[in-house]
Amino acid sequence: MAGPTLVIELAKPVSSAALNEFRALVRGISTHFEQRRDAYFDVNVSVERLGIEASATRDAQGVDGRRPFLVYLMGPGVGDESLLEAEHADEPEVEAVLGFKPTHAVNVSAGCNRGIDHVATAVLTAAVVDVLGGVVKAELLEGQEAVVAGLPGVLGLTGEEYPRVLGTAEFLRAWVDQPGFRLVK
Repeated sequence: MAGPTLVIELAKPVSSAALNEFRALVRGISTHFEQRRDAYFDVNVSVERLGIEASATRDAQGVDGRRPFLVYLMGPGVGDESLLEAEHADEPEVEAVLGFKPTHAVNVSAGCNRGIDHVATAVLTAAVVDVLGGVVKAELLEGQEAVVAGLPGVLGLTGEEYPRVLGTAEFLRAWVDQPGFRLVK
């Protein structure tokens, strides 16, 4: 994908009821909805349906308020198991902060890289956490540790070479409101 990605770490498989809520959420905010496999969605998300004004960022002038995303669950029984294992192989410090070894994860990947896409990625990810639970893992740009460390919902910071923050949906919503908010592409 061309834009930022956030990951939601899950401690257990998603129940069928939660999976139905997840599907309903994604379908409800989408202007285009394609389910490629169970819990794997290729969508255009309406930023207005996320509660974001299309002009929320200065680079959004003239940009369509429908932003492309891939939103998908991965892990045993739902797909991309080897990718999930590979992504977690070198992250023991993440497991230490989480207090669990993730069995499943949700990737929220934007198809574009404008400021509006960074905001929409964070808000969409927070909405998915509201439905499925879990902990958000986000890579940080240089200097962002100081910005995120004091925000509500931060569970911990990890990594020296590639710093990451682990937090809740509340954290993501607070971070989006910070001046100069930007995710790692």
